[in-house]
Amino acid sequence: MRLNLYGLLALTFLPLSLIGQKLQSPEAYLPTNYGEHFTPHYLKVDYFEYVAANSDRVQLMEYGRTHEDRPLLMAFVSTPENLRQLEQIRLANLARTGKIEGDPDAVGDTPIVWLSYGVHGNEAGASESSLNVLYQLANTDNAETSGWLENTVVIIDPCLNPDGNARYTNWYRSIAGEEPDPDRHSREHHEPWPGGRVNHYYFDLNRDWAWATQIETQQRLEQYQRWMPHIHVDAHEQYPNDPYYFAPAAHPYHKAITQFQADFQHFIGENNAKSFDAEGWLYFTREIFDLFYPSYGDTYPTFNGSIGMTYEQAGHGISGRGIEMDNGDTLTLRDRIDHHSVATLTTVSTAANNSGELIQAFAEYFKEANSGTGLAYKSFVISSDNSKDRLEALTDLLDLHDIRYEAAASDGSAQGFDYTSGVDGNIDIQEGDLVIRTNQPQGKLAHVLFEPAPFLEDSLTYDITSWALPFAYGLKAGALNSVPATRDYAAPAKMVNPSIDPSGERYAYLVRWESMQDAHFLSEALKAGLKIRVAKAEMETASGSFGTGTLVITRADNRKVSDWEGILLKVAAETGQHIEFVNTGFAIKGPDLGSSALGFVDAPRIMLAWGDRMDNNAMGATWHYFDQVVDYPVTITKDSRINANSLDDYDLLVIPNGRLSFDESQWEDLTEWTRGGGRVVVLGGAAGNFRNRDGFGLSAKESPQEQDLESDPMSYGGRERSFIPQSVPGAIFQTRLDPTHPISFGLGEDYYSLKVSGAAYDFMSGGSTVSWIDSDAASFGFAGWKARKRLEKSLVVGHRPMGRGSIVYLIDDPLFRGFWYEGLLLMSNAVFFSGS
Repeated sequence: MRLNLYGLLALTFLPLSLIGQKLQSPEAYLPTNYGEHFTPHYLKVDYFEYVAANSDRVQLMEYGRTHEDRPLLMAFVSTPENLRQLEQIRLANLARTGKIEGDPDAVGDTPIVWLSYGVHGNEAGASESSLNVLYQLANTDNAETSGWLENTVVIIDPCLNPDGNARYTNWYRSIAGEEPDPDRHSREHHEPWPGGRVNHYYFDLNRDWAWATQIETQQRLEQYQRWMPHIHVDAHEQYPNDPYYFAPAAHPYHKAITQFQADFQHFIGENNAKSFDAEGWLYFTREIFDLFYPSYGDTYPTFNGSIGMTYEQAGHGISGRGIEMDNGDTLTLRDRIDHHSVATLTTVSTAANNSGELIQAFAEYFKEANSGTGLAYKSFVISSDNSKDRLEALTDLLDLHDIRYEAAASDGSAQGFDYTSGVDGNIDIQEGDLVIRTNQPQGKLAHVLFEPAPFLEDSLTYDITSWALPFAYGLKAGALNSVPATRDYAAPAKMVNPSIDPSGERYAYLVRWESMQDAHFLSEALKAGLKIRVAKAEMETASGSFGTGTLVITRADNRKVSDWEGILLKVAAETGQHIEFVNTGFAIKGPDLGSSALGFVDAPRIMLAWGDRMDNNAMGATWHYFDQVVDYPVTITKDSRINANSLDDYDLLVIPNGRLSFDESQWEDLTEWTRGGGRVVVLGGAAGNFRNRDGFGLSAKESPQEQDLESDPMSYGGRERSFIPQSVPGAIFQTRLDPTHPISFGLGEDYYSLKVSGAAYDFMSGGSTVSWIDSDAASFGFAGWKARKRLEKSLVVGHRPMGRGSIVYLIDDPLFRGFWYEGLLLMSNAVFFSGS
C-alpha cells in the first residue's frame, strides 16, 4: 500500500508542563554520573522526555519501536516560534523538492539539520553525546546556540539502534568495576559475540538505509521522507587510536553527487577544523570513508539532496569508559562526548550561518532532479510479465523511498540496457509495464538504485560497487534512454481464490513457484501439517501451464488430514497466496500428478549453527530469513555443541558464513549424520570449512599462472593497493543455472549473483554444479583482474549427495544483508527442495 507522506503531521507531543524552571543538564538530572558511566537506553529516553516536558524549544516524537520494544525517538529543537509553525516549515521544504504543491518561501529559509547518533549500538559515545547536544541546544542560557535556532530546526535521533546499545551497555555494566581499567587486556575491552554494533537480528543498520530490510530503518525512512533535511550527520565511533574523522569524505564519490554537495561538506569540515584546532584535538579528513555505496547514513541522505556526512570519534566497543592509547594518554568517555558534541554543534552553526546558500542549493538539486538532466538513463521499465509478488515487493520499496512510478500507456520499444541479457539493445515495452522516470523529485535516487554499472573513479573503495535493484529482484527490466508514454499505475489485481468444494470433486490444488510470497505460503502450509509435492518438470493441465517448482497439494496425499481443504484455503488467505485447482490428475502434457516427477516436500526440522568465529551479520541474516521472511522454526545451536547426539533430532543443518569451531570427532559425526539422511546447507564463506576436506566434494580452484603485470617493485606507499588485483569488494556476476535442478526452480536460466569475495571453487565432484560463472559472463562493479580470471568457470551453487543425505554449497551468501530478493528464493529452494 502506498504511504501518504503528505497528510497532517500526526504527532503526539509530550506536554510542556514545567516551563520556566531551569533546565537540568544530563550531569545534574541523570543518576548514572553522566560522562563517567554509560547511560542505559531507558534513561536516555527519560532525559529526552524530561527536556521536552521542561523546554519550549523541544518537541519529542516516538516514531517507532524496535524488535525488543524499545522506543525510537526524534526530538525537534528550535525556537518556540519555529516550533509553532513546524508543520508549515516541513510542507514548505517538501514544496521546495517538488514532492508537493505549495509555496517553498512561505516561512523563509529554515535549514533542517538532522543529527543521527549510535546506529552502531556499541559505539556508545555517539548516543551518549546526543544528550549533551540536546541540552546545549535547549538551554536558554546558551546565547550562541539560541542564535542558531532562530532560523534552524534541528532533529535529533539519540539512538538509531537501541537494542544493540542496550546489549552493549548492559554487558559492560555487568562486568566492569567501580573504576574503569584502561589496560587493553582487561575483559571490559573485549565485548563478546555478537556485540552491540548490530540490532536484534544482528544486522548492521548502517548498511540498510537503501534496502530497508529492518523495522528500525523502515520506520526511520518514513520520517526521513517527510522531512528531507538539508544536512544529515551520522555520528559513529572508530578504533581507540584513531583521531576524529569528519568530512570532506574520501574518494570515490558517486557521480550523482553535485559540486555544491562536495564543496559544502568541505566547508563544514573547515569549520569543524577550526573548532578542533581551538581545543588542540587531532582529526583527519578525506580518508577511508567514501561516498559511493548508497545505503549508508551519509550517502543515502546525499542522494536525497542533503549534505550527508559521517563523523567518527575514537571509541568503539573496545574502549569501555577509558582505554590507554598508543601515545600513553587515556581516552575517556567524557572525551568522546565532548568531541562529538563540538563537531555536531559546529555543523548546526554552519547551517544557521549559511542558511540562504544551503536552501538555494537544495532547491537547485531538486530542480535538476525534476528535469532529469545529467543522468545516463531517462527511465526504467519493469515488465508486467514479472511475478506480481515481485512487482509488489519492488513497489513497496519504491514507496518507502517516495520514488514515483507509472505504467506504460501502450506497447512499444526503446533503446537501452537489458537487465536479463546484461547488454545494451532494443527493449520491448508492453502496455501496463511499470515505468520509473528519472525526471522526478527522487529521480537521482532512483537512478542510483537502478543503474546497472555505477561509474567507479577509484577501485580502493569501502563497500560493494554494484547493487542494481532489477538484478537483486530478478526482474525482466530495462534501463531506457528515453521515457515512454505513461498513465497512472494500477497494481495487478489480486486473484480470487476458490472456496471449499462441497462436492469433493477437486483432485488437487496448485501453487506457482515464483516469489518469496510462495515460499512463505509453503512454510505456513508445512507447519499446518499439509502434505505437499513439488513438480520437477513442466506440466500442462486444464487450469493452464505450470512450471517447475509448482507446489501440488492433492486430495489423495491429505486424506488423513482433517479438513485439509479448509486448512489450505485458510493458509492461502493469511499469506495472500493465489491457488488454482484441477479436477483430474491426468495432465494434458508433462507428468501426471501421481508421477515420480512430483517429489514430496518434507517439513524439515532445522538446526542453525552459530559460533564466536562466525560473521555476526551473516548469522543474523540467516536467523532473520527464517524468523521474519519465511516464518519457519529453527533451533539455534552453538557450533561446539553440534555432534551426533544433538543432530539426531534434526533433518537439516544450516551453516552461515564464518569459521566452524569443530574438532575431528564433530566432523566425523557430521559426516555420518549426513550419510544417514541429513542435509547440510552451507552459506558464503562457510564453504571454506569444507574446502578440500575428504568426502565433501569441494575443492578450491587453483590460481591462474599469469605473469604479474607489475614490472617495478611496489613502493611502501602503495601497500594499501597491493590486494586490489585479487579483490572483489562487491560485484554482480551473471551466472548460469541448471534449470532442471530443484535448487534452480523459479529462477530461470540465469541468476545474477552478488559476489563479495574472490574465493573460487572447482565444479562439483560427485554431484551437481547447479550454478556457475562462465568465462564470458557479464559482470557489473569492480573485481580485480586476478580475481576475475580465477572466477572463470567457477562454482556458485553446488549440490552433492552423501549416502542418503546431501550437502548444498551456496558460495555467494544469498542472504547477504537480506536485500537480494533472488537470493532469498535461492535459499528457499535449498532449504525446502534440495531433499525432495
